[in-house]
Amino acid sequence: MYLLGIHNSAHDAAACLFCDYQLMAAVSLERLTRKKGAGVCAEQELPIAAIDECLEIAGIGRADIDVVCSTRDHWEFQSYALQGRLRLKQKIFRLLRQKRLPQMTYMMQKLGVSNALDIFDVDSFRTRYGFDKAKIYFANHHFAHGIAAYFYSPFDDGLVFTTDACGDNVAYSARAARRSVFEMLFGSDASLHARFPAHSLGNLYGFFTQALGFIMDRHEGKLTGLSAFGEAKAADEIKRHFRVEENGEISADFPSHDAMRKFAFDVARQLSRQDAAASVQSVLEELICEAVEKLLRTTGMRSLAVAGGVFANVRLNRALIDTTSADRIFIFPAMGDEGLPVGACLIYLHERDGAPTWQKQRRCLEHVYLGRNYNDKFAAAARGYPKVVRDSTGSVDKAVEALIAGRVVAIYAGRMEYGPRALGNRSILASPVAREINDSINKRLDRSEFMPFAPVVLEAHAAEVFDLHEGNSYAARFMTITCAVRTPWRDRIPAVVHVDGSARPQVIRESDNPLYFRVLSRFHEETGLPVLVNTSFNVHEEPIIDTPDQALRALVDGRVDYILTQDSLYSIG
Repeated sequence: MYLLGIHNSAHDAAACLFCDYQLMAAVSLERLTRKKGAGVCAEQELPIAAIDECLEIAGIGRADIDVVCSTRDHWEFQSYALQGRLRLKQKIFRLLRQKRLPQMTYMMQKLGVSNALDIFDVDSFRTRYGFDKAKIYFANHHFAHGIAAYFYSPFDDGLVFTTDACGDNVAYSARAARRSVFEMLFGSDASLHARFPAHSLGNLYGFFTQALGFIMDRHEGKLTGLSAFGEAKAADEIKRHFRVEENGEISADFPSHDAMRKFAFDVARQLSRQDAAASVQSVLEELICEAVEKLLRTTGMRSLAVAGGVFANVRLNRALIDTTSADRIFIFPAMGDEGLPVGACLIYLHERDGAPTWQKQRRCLEHVYLGRNYNDKFAAAARGYPKVVRDSTGSVDKAVEALIAGRVVAIYAGRMEYGPRALGNRSILASPVAREINDSINKRLDRSEFMPFAPVVLEAHAAEVFDLHEGNSYAARFMTITCAVRTPWRDRIPAVVHVDGSARPQVIRESDNPLYFRVLSRFHEETGLPVLVNTSFNVHEEPIIDTPDQALRALVDGRVDYILTQDSLYSIG
């Protein structure tokens, strides 16, 4: 059975494809449109490019899909099965060829229904898009976040906690999972018809991002890095507006979102950027950790599965394992809304099969290389660039020599990564021995960053270099958590050490990515350092590259010195 997962929001739209429990493909729309954080718009209600990319990867068509599993997000007005005056309005819109994309949760509130299928025109949807036999299934936003983190976690019992700006009228959810039986603690569809309160820490962090001159829903990571340079001078002033209830829910006293936004701007205006970032980061960590600790104690859990856009904050993720009673943590690698299609499919499978069967299908993630593979297209694409030289002899050894000499080498191989991190198939590598490499690469990529580049480390040496242990090492395979760099190594690999002595490592094994592993192993043999710089292969404000043409353009434009593929090393002649 083929399940197509989709998330059709105004930002971070994405699609995925399952064959029963096997995740075959997953692609964010931004990688194909080349627009950072791309979402659906009035011209198109579905992330069609991402959907068709997943289908083409699997070699099937829309008519082969058995179930479309979707979030309840932005759907065209024409997609609803309406009556009375709304039906008349719908006809007028069709005649005038006007399009609107109202949120499904808004329509459900307006029409007083709890089941999205009660107002969705399934037959029209199938006809318009060619999903001839597909059943339609709508999933809860926060459960979709959380169930993906739990399904791929290494533990049977755990607290499933999610938080983001807002989804399905909820900013937080918690469930106790015991062998795939989920006990709802808070954040269910019961909130669907209620007024959404101004209590979201995700929104607060976004408002501070705006207040400091960055773009909300895009540049929050800049605040995370910047926070290490400041003092949390306004933490108490911010925190007094929030409260963690006895059941672990977070509340706030802001009368509206506009009031919260104004407060963020007022506080930020009185501080340096560093101190404002440090203040909101401190409050985020303290409140989320307090809420999670209460939930862990209430449920008796010691393992933690988390997802939602707030958990892109890698410092928060470290605080959860360092300061709560959780022994282990797993963050779903596509923790933002781009990960929702996976969760939507997993919820459907859980409902279809029941907890015992679903439990037997659970597995750890081996990798997130789920996009298209262009290995057989790269050489042909390179022939279209006369200045590009291909060297197919000893390419790995020559790439390592270049790294040791201080050059910048990109890897372009295999299938594109799913989620916000480049994990070795669309990565830029450099030696970690000189801190100056950060400024050099940032200049070439038109970036202005406050965090050092992340390190990739051989699994056999990971615990020697970084404070990695059973509780955080699985998360570190996907670069979703920071940890301390052990003191003896801080001066040896300064390019990947933050001002607070931390790093955001990726632990690599040969079975995960043989080419990536070979490069790092050879570098270790030559230098004694089991670490390389890994940053994503993209320029500022662009998504991570997808096609060979995009990679070769970066080489020609001088963004990198070399590109290493599965069989060759490319440079400018």
